Amino acid sequence: MNFNSINRVELQGRVGTVRISPGIGSIVANFSLLTEYPIVSAEGRCLVESTWHNVAAFEGDEVYLEGLTRGVMVHLTGRLRTAKYTSVDGTEKTFTEVIADSLKVIEE
Repeated sequence: MNFNSINRVELQGRVGTVRISPGIGSIVANFSLLTEYPIVSAEGRCLVESTWHNVAAFEGDEVYLEGLTRGVMVHLTGRLRTAKYTSVDGTEKTFTEVIADSLKVIEE
């Protein structure tokens, strides 16, 4: 197959909430990741734009879950995945997450 599309994400930031559980064949970590980006307001003030990302990581060759706890700095690469589901109250929801191909804790 020859695909001419790119779905690539690279993030570095601080881990928020973490849930690690056994998956099929490997350990799965679902966690939030905070990234911050400096911006300058129209008045010339320096501000920080904070963004929370949902991340899923499956422990493997390039995904290291050791030391993955709240507050640590991590670097990851991966792809975006968007899914739809129906909530308990019957409304349709959309959920976007980063599926990590590589993950490394860089600061504890």
